[in-house]
Amino acid sequence: MTGPGPGPAARPGPTTVRFAGRRAIVTGASRGIGAGVAVRLAAEGADVAIVARTLDHHPSLPGSLRATAARMAPFGGRVVTVVADLSDDDDRGRVVPEAVAGLGGPADILVNNAAAAIYQPLADFPLRRRLLTFVLNVEAPLDLMQAVLPSMRAAGRGWIVNLSSATARPRPGPPFVKGAPPTMAVYGASKAALNRLTNALADEVWGEGIRVNTVEPRAAVMTEGATALIGDMAEDRVESLETMVEAAVALCDCPAERTGQVVVSLDLLAMLDRPVLSLDARQTMATSPAGSEPEPSSA
Repeated sequence: MTGPGPGPAARPGPTTVRFAGRRAIVTGASRGIGAGVAVRLAAEGADVAIVARTLDHHPSLPGSLRATAARMAPFGGRVVTVVADLSDDDDRGRVVPEAVAGLGGPADILVNNAAAAIYQPLADFPLRRRLLTFVLNVEAPLDLMQAVLPSMRAAGRGWIVNLSSATARPRPGPPFVKGAPPTMAVYGASKAALNRLTNALADEVWGEGIRVNTVEPRAAVMTEGATALIGDMAEDRVESLETMVEAAVALCDCPAERTGQVVVSLDLLAMLDRPVLSLDARQTMATSPAGSEPEPSSA
C-alpha cells in the first residue's frame, strides 16, 4: 500500500538542497534512525519512500509511517508510504515497485535500516528466531539491493547504505569478560553477513558509479526500539540519533571511490570534518564524542 504525499513545492528549511531531484527509499522508517534519515533526506530536497510495518499505531512503541510522513511534509517534497513486512517474501517483492511508482521514477538512494534485534543466549536460541533475524537483517536488504540495482546501473550512479552494528565483530578473548553474556551473537552474526555482502556488491559494481557501504554507531543510539529492548544506558555508552543520521546521510552523497566500506559513525564524521546538523538541517549541532548528546552550537 502506498500513499503519495504532496508533490514538489517551495521547500522551507536549509539553504542547501543537495538531494534535490533525487529519490530515496528508507526502510524501518516509522521511528528511530530510519525516521531520522528519512526526515533529513526530505529536509535536503529528496523525494522519499518510507517503508515499515506500522502505518498508524504500534501496540507498544511510539512512531508510525504517518507520523514520519507528517514530519517530512513541511519540506514540500514527495513522500510515499509503503506498508510492508520485510520478513514476508511477497511484501519484500513489492517494496521497490510501489516506491518507484509513487516517487515517479527509480530510486537513486536505498537505505536499509530495518532490522530484527533479538537478544538471547545461543544455548536456547530457537530456530524460528534465528531464521527471522537472518531474513530481516540479511535477505531483505539483499533483495532490495538487487531490486534497485538495474535502474542504478542504467543511470550510472546510485547510493546504497546499510545499517550495521559493532556486534558484527567477534568479542575479544579468552579470557572473556564475565557479567556480559553474548546474547547479541545471532544479531551480530547477521550484521557481519550484511557487512560482507555490502563489500561484495561494491566489488561487483565497482566502476559503475554505484556506492555500497555500511555504517554502524560507535555507541548505542537510544531509539524507541532500543530503549524498549535494553533499557537505559550510561551516558558514556550512548551517541545521539543526529550523529548516526549525519553519518548515514553522508554516505548517501559520497564520491564513487568511497564504496565497499564498513564505517563507524563518529569516525567517518571526524575523517570528513563534518559537523552534525539537526534533522531539519537548519541547525549545526556541536560535534561531541560518544557519550554526550549534541547541543546547539553557540558559534
